[in-house]
Amino acid sequence: MPGFGEVIHSLESQRKPYAIATIVRVEGSSIAKPGFKIVVDQDGRVLYGTLGGVCPEGPVISVAMQAIRDERPRVLTVHLVGPEESLKMMADRPPSEDEVFVETFCGGKLEIFIEPRLPRRRLIVVAQGGRDDVEEALIQFGKVLGFETWSINPSPVLHVKPDVLITDLDFDVGSIDLGERDHVVVLTKGGRDVEVLEKLSRKKVGYVGLVASRRRVAHDIEQLRALGVPEEFIRNLSAPAGIDIGAYTPEEVALSVMAEIVARIRGVKVRRKGEEEVAEMVKGSEAKEPETTGRVEVQLSGTDCALPEGRGG
Repeated sequence: MPGFGEVIHSLESQRKPYAIATIVRVEGSSIAKPGFKIVVDQDGRVLYGTLGGVCPEGPVISVAMQAIRDERPRVLTVHLVGPEESLKMMADRPPSEDEVFVETFCGGKLEIFIEPRLPRRRLIVVAQGGRDDVEEALIQFGKVLGFETWSINPSPVLHVKPDVLITDLDFDVGSIDLGERDHVVVLTKGGRDVEVLEKLSRKKVGYVGLVASRRRVAHDIEQLRALGVPEEFIRNLSAPAGIDIGAYTPEEVALSVMAEIVARIRGVKVRRKGEEEVAEMVKGSEAKEPETTGRVEVQLSGTDCALPEGRGG
């Protein structure tokens, strides 16, 4: 059986969430001792260790899985008591999520510290190349919020250095081992939107956002459907990316995108930019120009840009 260090190294190298449950205090008669620990993965499998027996491990595993989902540590008290005493103790006190009763004749009480460990969230920006002030601001905000920042940009012009910079001209974003703690913002400006999004549709990613005009979004979605991309991916795609805060400058656009990513992480429903207009355009219910109040649509050589009025270049 692999040792503690080997198990931890394997989980972290694979970016797998896990929790360590460690006994910190023992009262009464129990085979368990302070320092006994188990390593539990997000599916509830014990990959290492013991808490001194099967009796307490079942409820501890359940709490460990919840701690991973909640992303917060817990201190759990496990009462090892007989059936009658268990019922009496539960009747005498209000219910608590940090206290469980295990019916056993061992007697005693365990205090267990449960520490979830999760891979650092990644913000991955797929850019078209050259200077992009939105990309620059996204990386800056991502660093402030604690993300590991990636830039996939064949010709970057960045003053803020990302944690990972990939400049390969034909880099395949689908080659990255992506998961639910990864958040991808596509800034390809129409040049490679559909190619990149189609590859991302094969992954279970926490967030995918496309920074584009409403017209370009509707066009890209039609192309994705023609390629057979699942509707679930299209429904979850944030396009145009960002929440509706009336963003005007590149920094404000980046702020709106990061705010949406944080809301997605925290499970908060927010109003996205232009979601109703894009839905109507995709349905093709009316042959009319989309509402673009305060914005100018620009299309040059297949590359799409959406600029606030009065701004150019």
